[in-house]
Amino acid sequence: KDTGKLRKGTNESTKAIERGIAKLVVIAEDVEPPQVVAHLPILCEERKISYLYVPSKLELGKSAGLDVGSAAISVVEPGDGAQSLKDILKIVENIRKTGAGK
Repeated sequence: KDTGKLRKGTNESTKAIERGIAKLVVIAEDVEPPQVVAHLPILCEERKISYLYVPSKLELGKSAGLDVGSAAISVVEPGDGAQSLKDILKIVENIRKTGAGK
C-alpha cells in the first residue's frame, strides 16, 4: 500500500473501472444495502477486470490504510506488490475457469 496506488470507496472504484485503470477490484461482502456495490461486478465483467470479495468492509478499509471501512477498493498501480497482484489475478482467473468457489 505504500508504493502502489489504490482508489478507495465505491465511487472512486467505479471511476477507475470505467476509465480502464483498475487492475483488480476488491469488494466487501458486508455492505448494507448490497445495492451500493451491486454494479461493480457487472462493470468489471464488461471491462474484463478481475474482482473478488472479502468478508469485511472494516478489514478492507484497514488494509487500504483507512481508519474506517471501505465498501470497495481498486488497485490502480501495484507498486512493490506487482508480483502479489499477478499471483492473485492468476488465482482469480483459475477460479473463474474452473467454477470453483460457486
